[in-house]
Amino acid sequence: MPLKQLTAVALAASVMAIPAETVKADEFVGGLVGGLIGGAVGAGIVNHQNNQRQRTTTTRTRTVYVNPQASAQRAENRQVQTSLNYFGFPAGVADGALGPRSRSAISAYQVYMGFPATGRLNDYEKNLLIGAYSRAVAGGSDVASAIAKSPDGVRAVLKLQRDGTVTPTRSAGYAGLPLEVSQAVDEVANSSDPTAEQLLQRSGFIQLAELNGDGSTDYIIDTGLAGSSFWCNANACKTMVFASTPNGYRRNDLLMHSPTAASFDCIGGTCQVKAQPQTQLASTQPAQGSVPTFQTQPKPATTTAGLPVFNTAPKQKSLASFCSKVNLLTSSNGGFTTVSTMSDPSFTLSEQFCLARTYAMASGEELMSTVQGATPQQIEAQCDQFGGLLTAQIASLGAKPAAAVLNDVNGVILNSGMSADQLRTTSQICMASGYKTDNMQTALAGALLLTALGDRPVAELVGHHLQGGFGAVESDDLAINWYETALGALDSGSAPVFAPDQVDRIDVLRQATRKLSGVDTATTVPTSAQSGKKLPVFSLGD
Repeated sequence: MPLKQLTAVALAASVMAIPAETVKADEFVGGLVGGLIGGAVGAGIVNHQNNQRQRTTTTRTRTVYVNPQASAQRAENRQVQTSLNYFGFPAGVADGALGPRSRSAISAYQVYMGFPATGRLNDYEKNLLIGAYSRAVAGGSDVASAIAKSPDGVRAVLKLQRDGTVTPTRSAGYAGLPLEVSQAVDEVANSSDPTAEQLLQRSGFIQLAELNGDGSTDYIIDTGLAGSSFWCNANACKTMVFASTPNGYRRNDLLMHSPTAASFDCIGGTCQVKAQPQTQLASTQPAQGSVPTFQTQPKPATTTAGLPVFNTAPKQKSLASFCSKVNLLTSSNGGFTTVSTMSDPSFTLSEQFCLARTYAMASGEELMSTVQGATPQQIEAQCDQFGGLLTAQIASLGAKPAAAVLNDVNGVILNSGMSADQLRTTSQICMASGYKTDNMQTALAGALLLTALGDRPVAELVGHHLQGGFGAVESDDLAINWYETALGALDSGSAPVFAPDQVDRIDVLRQATRKLSGVDTATTVPTSAQSGKKLPVFSLGD
């Protein structure tokens, strides 16, 4: 058969073998080229056998063109998604494709910043977002100060970037104070409400002493008098001791309560807290021939008639302040704790608590923006009442296991007269309001209702409240019960509610829970009576 006829047959066969309704352009071209090549090779073999002519092989190549602009746009989109996730606006996996989830996250970011919620970033909004992310990751004193002062945590960097606020570096000391001491005063003022000038006027905030015997004045700064919890733990506050050296002043950061010059031992520029003397107990056996002496506790003084006596309630822990400190430590550590770097399960759980709180606020604020016929202040007022509906159930968290508490919460749900969807929306909005206003009763009520409604991964939040003692009696044992409830749901296929793009987060939570565990949960107590209050109902826009 002539070469032309063989080529025509091969071409026809290759075209007929391709299904018309499913073939793509690239596949069609590939089949066509393959048919041509196959026909040419077949013809060459026949001719070689019959006519002993030289065989010819034809090679064809195809060039694929990649648009560099599209690649750059995808990289920029990934940067936008990473930034949104960092600031608690869940955009999902940073894959460079801005789908519905990313658009929703952009809208939440725009609402938070006071921009029109279009779901699409203009150049200003995009550059602000990415610039704030880079600034937050880089850290610095201005970033640390903004995070410490704001209840919004790392989101404060967005407004810091927008406002262009930069903490100036001091080049000269306050009158009469060395530069090193003056810079420390600014540092304390940046994380406290009083200004540096106001702090300097507070009695005892700065003490002058001679600590190391070199004849120069040394300085003690008591941060406990700044009025900020940023510098203090439950027992003591940071004390900055500046000891003179030939090259200036050396700073020593020590933990003390009500420090004085007599509290420290200093050699050169190095200072430490003096060891407390051991109290020697006198022998209780009397000496021979002597009369034994007994020391009794003095009787309390009789209260003067007519003077009132007040019993003050203990101050509630602030989760907003706590998360500000945790976010600072996370930033200084270079990121969140992982399974491989975990050494302190309590701090790891604190990181995850503050991360989950940020996501809860972001989701609730997005719903708040669609509520019809109510201002943010009205929503907040209604949510404050909402928190009181589960007072008995929240009070029982320190005594009952998770299943028993949720059984009690189910009674509230059945008697609410609301649909599951209405309850879920109300709970999400009020939980966000509770976290934003630092109202632990309201936040816990929302978390309990969502968990009882079937959103079992939210039980993690209740565990965090118990583990940290925020709005509930602190109990690691009962916290573990709630953590296991959340982990069990995630293991059974429930979708992650918090930071779903962090694929290793569940493993981190599981490992921290295991390290924390070891004691059985407490026994149950009788169920409290249900309240007859009504739940608020929010109508959302389309």
